[in-house]
Amino acid sequence: MTRIVEVRNKRQLRQFITFPEKLYKNCPQWVPALVGDEYDTLSEKNSAMEYCEYCLFLAVDEKNQIVGRVAAIINRRANERWKEQTVRFGWIDFVNDIEVAEALTDAVAGWGRKKGMTKIKGPLGFTDFDREGMLVDGYDKLSPFTCIYNYPYYNELLSQLGFSKDADWIQTLMEIPSELPSMFRYARLIEEKIGVHALSGVSMKFIVDNYALEAFHVVNESFAQLYEYAPFSDEQILRYIKTYSAILDTDFVCILVNADNKVIGFGFCVPSLSKAVKKSNGRLLPFGIIRIMRALKKNDTLEALVVGIKPEYQGSGAGLLLLEYLHKNCIKRGITRMIVNPQLENNLKVQSMFNGYDTQEYLRRRSYVRNI
Repeated sequence: MTRIVEVRNKRQLRQFITFPEKLYKNCPQWVPALVGDEYDTLSEKNSAMEYCEYCLFLAVDEKNQIVGRVAAIINRRANERWKEQTVRFGWIDFVNDIEVAEALTDAVAGWGRKKGMTKIKGPLGFTDFDREGMLVDGYDKLSPFTCIYNYPYYNELLSQLGFSKDADWIQTLMEIPSELPSMFRYARLIEEKIGVHALSGVSMKFIVDNYALEAFHVVNESFAQLYEYAPFSDEQILRYIKTYSAILDTDFVCILVNADNKVIGFGFCVPSLSKAVKKSNGRLLPFGIIRIMRALKKNDTLEALVVGIKPEYQGSGAGLLLLEYLHKNCIKRGITRMIVNPQLENNLKVQSMFNGYDTQEYLRRRSYVRNI
């Protein structure tokens, strides 16, 4: 018999955050989240709480062993934007037992129903920068460090419980050749035609101080019509800048500006930290920071975290300038492949940016929905 326990104290929160370590102990593809980030996200420190409310649940068996976890989230800003009454489920993990999966999803649905919600969707987080989308293909691949990994049975059990596909994201693997592809021969003509260029020769501090906030405003514009998106507030943006600026490198951060020095596009990428984070089990101390710093300096794989271009510049060739900047630096740094962040399967405009490369679908993720 499965019991559902609401997380109400620090001990239970620690159990919630660390439960996947036991579940995936012998899984070579699973990569943990950074434990410190999890504590910050699942607390009032998270600036998304200005428009979100949440509740955390643990599933406990008859031996008083934890067998699952889930977060119930209501993003009021997203619900207002998309004219929905949706409760999200996120941070969902469970043993291979349909009773446990049902107890967890029913806990979320019941909590949401009491607050007037009519649908349950997920896995989704508080914002688009949280881990989202259940893995449905690519179980044999090492997970990108910012993304969900889950066992295949998750999808089987959710389908049995009446959940259906609401949206799919795909992640593309790109091979980075040691010479620039021929498509870049038009780059200078595009620069001249649209009056846009990539910033170069500046420090990361200069970018953070002068362009980072504006770049995230471009996120709000370029992502506006994407699935379940809710715009970031400036407080959230500043939090993300603080969180990620320490691991960003000017070689892999491309800022596109126009003739008025206004940001019209950007790409934030980082060398893959999956192996380093996994080896340290999501802890920065005592050796996690050292491993991460080594991975940032010497790596053959780049992960594209966020890529965006203002709507009025989409299709203008600005994306080619962004890719050229990143490709040149990949050659310089010995990067031979890039894993693109999850893109909605019907977002063909973004996917077409990479048509000049040898690409393959690497991972596929899904958001499920059910009426409650």
